[in-house]
Amino acid sequence: MIICSYIFLASKILCLHNKTYKCHAVHVGCGTRPRKRAKIVGGTDAQAGSWPWQVSLQMERYGHVCGASLVASRWLVSAAHCIYNVTKNKCCSATRQIRRIVLHSQYDQFTSDYDIALLELSAPVFFNELVQPVCIPASSHAFTSGTIRLNKSNLLQTPFHVITCIVSIQKPLISGELATLLQEATVNIISHNTCNKMYDDAVTPRMLCAGNIQGGVDACQGDSGGPLVCLERGRRWFLAGIVSWGEGCARQNRPGVYTRVIKFTDWIHQQTKGQV
Repeated sequence: MIICSYIFLASKILCLHNKTYKCHAVHVGCGTRPRKRAKIVGGTDAQAGSWPWQVSLQMERYGHVCGASLVASRWLVSAAHCIYNVTKNKCCSATRQIRRIVLHSQYDQFTSDYDIALLELSAPVFFNELVQPVCIPASSHAFTSGTIRLNKSNLLQTPFHVITCIVSIQKPLISGELATLLQEATVNIISHNTCNKMYDDAVTPRMLCAGNIQGGVDACQGDSGGPLVCLERGRRWFLAGIVSWGEGCARQNRPGVYTRVIKFTDWIHQQTKGQV
């Protein structure tokens, strides 16, 4: 696997939109983005560095397989189902080798409960204008319903904010073509009770639903493990969810289901020994 943007789990690439940028070391705290950037409109390609914590996990022979988020200089967070049955010896050998993979001990591959994993890098990532960590919310934080940001690449409609990966991510659009640039769209958080009714009580307290009940915008295959982020007080972006599962893509009454990060804040701190 590789880490792209970005960073990468395992191949040999450190890629940023397939272009070369002049970067300067800078770290102004988590959840920050470049100040100079064009207005973001739902359903457009993301500018380089727009979502500087977005990571693409790639297998050497298969390319992009999942997304992830940079949460500290040595740590990524992703979905457990992306890493399940993969060892560091099998997946990682490149720009940033993976020193350790931590799957949640209660992860259930059948129900997708506790769908979270941490990946520790063997060497730190150096922050610059295009590479920054996202903020991890406190366990007491409440993300209210309304518009938030999610990372993905699929057919987009308003009003959404999604992203996925910037480099040649092999994700089919509805037209059958591939999305080669990170894309973004805006989504709404859907109440737990409403979402649970749509999914016949399959949504556990450790899951979060977001999207458009009417359909049209959603994360899809290849977006798994990627970040759903919200702009909070102080103009910083917080990781609200991790792309986990859903029924189909962008279907009516079938919103995307995410791992609810606030349920794992203490676990993240414990596993990273306070580095996050």
